[in-house]
Amino acid sequence: MAVAKRIIPCLDVNKGRVVKGINFKELKDAGDPVKLAKQYSDEGADELIFLDITAAEEHRKTMKDIVKNVASVINIPFTVGGGIKTLEDARNLLLSGADRVSINTAAVVDPELIQELMCIFGKQCIVVALDVKRNYDQGGKYFFSKDGKKYWFEIKIFGGKKSTGIDAIEWAKKVEKMGAGEILLTSIDTDGTENGYDIELINSICDKINIPVIASGGCGSVDDILKVYKKTDVDAALAASLFHFNKAKLKDVKKYLEKNNILVRP
Repeated sequence: MAVAKRIIPCLDVNKGRVVKGINFKELKDAGDPVKLAKQYSDEGADELIFLDITAAEEHRKTMKDIVKNVASVINIPFTVGGGIKTLEDARNLLLSGADRVSINTAAVVDPELIQELMCIFGKQCIVVALDVKRNYDQGGKYFFSKDGKKYWFEIKIFGGKKSTGIDAIEWAKKVEKMGAGEILLTSIDTDGTENGYDIELINSICDKINIPVIASGGCGSVDDILKVYKKTDVDAALAASLFHFNKAKLKDVKKYLEKNNILVRP
């Protein structure tokens, strides 16, 4: 039986405001997180993801008050990430209204945290976020090439600012084995460009793992969402600019996908 594809707006939050950048830089204001969250919930979003994008870099915890306020105005599954380093951090966010937690930097620093979270809260509650960028230097296990240039996909942490030397495909396989329930896969190369999702990266990950993948980075049109569903096996498409700046409405996205034979939720 086919599983319906999900459409997920994302709130990247910095200093209490939703922001959007290009390649994780040049952030510009996109609005109030509570107001946008309610709007997307009312319009028919399947889920909502809230990422406190500077929490890890600034060595602080996610802003619980904003999480509580967002949770109070929505009635859809709610994933929260940013600054989660311990079981207590995750528990506090779940008690604040999150349905799932997303870990990124902390998972790289302490991979056993994935297993600990899974054992306490359940696999379905744990999303591991991968921020990935092409690296044209030596390293990595899986190589790709374009225009005569050879590269591999590297995991970046602390909001994309720090290199890890970790091959993204190997890391995806590892986090699945350790208990991640889903992967949030963001291409830094396409983030904010609005030129479409990174199909090559997405397929390279989806081909190697069996847990659901959320595609993130590069969505600029309804056609981009259709393309990622036609050309990859992702379970969900995340979009930010498309919705924040009123380039498309959620209901129209779903109608368009249905018209093109993509099964979506009502």
